[in-house]
Amino acid sequence: MREVVINPITRLEGHGKITIFLNEEGDVDEAYLQVPELRGFEKFCEGRRAEDLPIITPRICGVCPVAHHMASAKALDAAFNVEPPEPAKKLRELMYCGYYLYDHTLHFYYLGGPDFVVGPDAPPEKRNVLGVIEKAGLEIGKEVIKHRAYGQKITEILGGKATHPVSACIPGGFSRPITEEERQEIERMVRSLLEFAKFSLKLFDDIVLKNPSYVSLVKSEAYTLKTYYMGLVDKNNKVNFYDGNVRVVDPAGREFIKFSPKEYLDVVEERVEPWTYVKLPYLKKVGWKGFVGGLESGVYRVGPLGRLNAADGMATPLAQEEYERMYATLGGKPVHYTLAYHWARLIELLYAAERALELVTDPEITSKNIRGKPDKPGEGVGIVEAARGTLIHHYQLDENALAKKVNLIVATTHNVPGICMSIRDAAKGLVKKGKVTDGVLNMIEMAFRAYDPCFACATHFAGGQMPLEVEIYDSEGRLIQKIKR
Repeated sequence: MREVVINPITRLEGHGKITIFLNEEGDVDEAYLQVPELRGFEKFCEGRRAEDLPIITPRICGVCPVAHHMASAKALDAAFNVEPPEPAKKLRELMYCGYYLYDHTLHFYYLGGPDFVVGPDAPPEKRNVLGVIEKAGLEIGKEVIKHRAYGQKITEILGGKATHPVSACIPGGFSRPITEEERQEIERMVRSLLEFAKFSLKLFDDIVLKNPSYVSLVKSEAYTLKTYYMGLVDKNNKVNFYDGNVRVVDPAGREFIKFSPKEYLDVVEERVEPWTYVKLPYLKKVGWKGFVGGLESGVYRVGPLGRLNAADGMATPLAQEEYERMYATLGGKPVHYTLAYHWARLIELLYAAERALELVTDPEITSKNIRGKPDKPGEGVGIVEAARGTLIHHYQLDENALAKKVNLIVATTHNVPGICMSIRDAAKGLVKKGKVTDGVLNMIEMAFRAYDPCFACATHFAGGQMPLEVEIYDSEGRLIQKIKR
């Protein structure tokens, strides 16, 4: 049996590797995603002061610290039995929209988008943001950089810091109100971001949807996986990033369950495998059946496509139009095409801009009524939708408001079974008779890249490429082929 190793995999947050095993005919027998890192944040949060947790947990990730900050804040709201005033909720959600705007921009233009803009078979040195700028034009590159910076600036104004915010660390509230001048500055940036989101969807339409070969690739068997889907929804079952209940639909799109944050342990179970540090969640009532899809398997997926599949629509008009167009184009709900995550992500970019505009023009947004009164410490669960999917923080506090136990289920953790299956299916669909090229390896990586996974604490390489060496051995352990990037 031959073994192909892609190590490290590229254009993601953190580290990981893919190991592909080929049979004697050179076809794929099995493929595995391995994450060789141990996060361990749950353990070293124990014994810490409750108010420190929204400051510590964002250090899990340098890409999505706002998500951890907000999930932590909501867990403390629940643990102290305090409801934030409406203006505080709106400030939190507005900051959260800023996070979505810069994060989704980052993934489409810097990480996932290059595979479409410059092409999956383009030279490796072109498959990055510089290749995107070269292909799309310098002026578009400037717009990308400017608008990603706008999202971070919104986070900085509201959160106190652009990367690791501090403003929601008060149980039941927000640290300070914003001034009218700050509101006006945010509104100016949001209006520009709304136009940028529209432009990004048009770019996707022109480059991907008008290219028959790309559409065929999106719909191909290699990138199709039928699973359950999970996402946070509001009272009307519309997508919501900040608040609501969690809804799960089955592979046919039927509602399977809807649950409140405190009920998550009744729904989600986790298992471990000896070959990876990442736990593998599944739906407890369906059960773990292995790495298989379908109605009888408890595997589910989260993130942009998961949220749209789990919801009945978007809560803003322009995003709703794009939502309807996506499903009409791809054959109805739910969509099981993994590469459609990219389209769903841009629809969410538009929703985040629309929702941010609603919030920043709300008369309450400059209110000084931003703090509730905490009660005695106890136990609480906070759930938000990180850019990559459903994020759960669960804290148990003692009588001195010190953390006794912390449990986190991070967005990418939910997706790991689906990512493993997507990589396996892509490898089986693309590798034939032992033929392995750099372009094929990249197309296998596209299967995980669609999920925008976060595997550790920070992005480690700015240019989107790392040194890569793949060695192929025969069944006797002899090296027969070596490929280097």
